Amino acid sequence: MPEQVCKTCHRFVEGLVCPVCGSSSLGRDWSGYLIIIDPKRSEVAKQMNIDLPGKYALKVR
Repeated sequence: MPEQVCKTCHRFVEGLVCPVCGSSSLGRDWSGYLIIIDPKRSEVAKQMNIDLPGKYALKVR
């Protein structure tokens, strides 16, 4: 089963609601895999407005 991704914050989610932003708008059609370890020093995290470390998708449809 493909992993679900929050359409709001792009974080990979286990369950029916995103624990980070609280959104229940999830998608299984995503592309690009990103792991953020230190969001304060990551330029990609800054551009994607990511504040917490974790697994993220670059694009969610």
